[in-house]
Amino acid sequence: MRVLVVEDETRLAASLRRGLQAEGFVVDVEATGPGGLDAARHGDYDAMILDVMLPGLSGYEVVRRLRAEERWLPVLMLSAKDGEYDQADGLDCGADDYLTKPFSYVVLLARLRALLRRGAPERPAVLAVGDLRLDPARRRVTRADAEVALTAREYALLAYLMRRPGEVVSKTELLDHVWDAAVETAPNAVEVYVGYLRRKIGRDRLETVRGAGYRLAT
Repeated sequence: MRVLVVEDETRLAASLRRGLQAEGFVVDVEATGPGGLDAARHGDYDAMILDVMLPGLSGYEVVRRLRAEERWLPVLMLSAKDGEYDQADGLDCGADDYLTKPFSYVVLLARLRALLRRGAPERPAVLAVGDLRLDPARRRVTRADAEVALTAREYALLAYLMRRPGEVVSKTELLDHVWDAAVETAPNAVEVYVGYLRRKIGRDRLETVRGAGYRLAT
């Protein structure tokens, strides 16, 4: 597997290269936004680890341009920005996952492997599942053409589920990807927000799979 690391912190980039190479990956490193964008456009990579704050072009803009060009390389975004809106911005731009610094290398490796297992399916600009539509750029959700008003947390939860239509998603996975990893959150928070979301999009659309998690009906 060939991975592109775009990171301007020299020591971190070197550490990522050594660690990933030790796991058997072929690793290329770029230190600027324009360099990373060019490498992603022309290199045959299986995944990219992309910092947000880069010289010349931000990580947000790099992934936004790749998606606008219909390049679906899986992207794991790294950032010292750990706010929920920062993470939402990264995912809305087209990143597949978002990990805040400082991070556990074990967790980074696990998330990278998860991206590689999923591969690089096409990601349309507007998510659609049945009569549900979610436009990340406009932060707008509709059901049967009627607008649905959601809080930031409800929106993030629905966006994640709409990227996995018909799949069973566990509470743990939702906590990891929708809630702030730096803040301890009780597992029942997922149940609470699933309840809120059901009332707004329809109880029939969001199924509980006993002992496993939740599934957005297609």
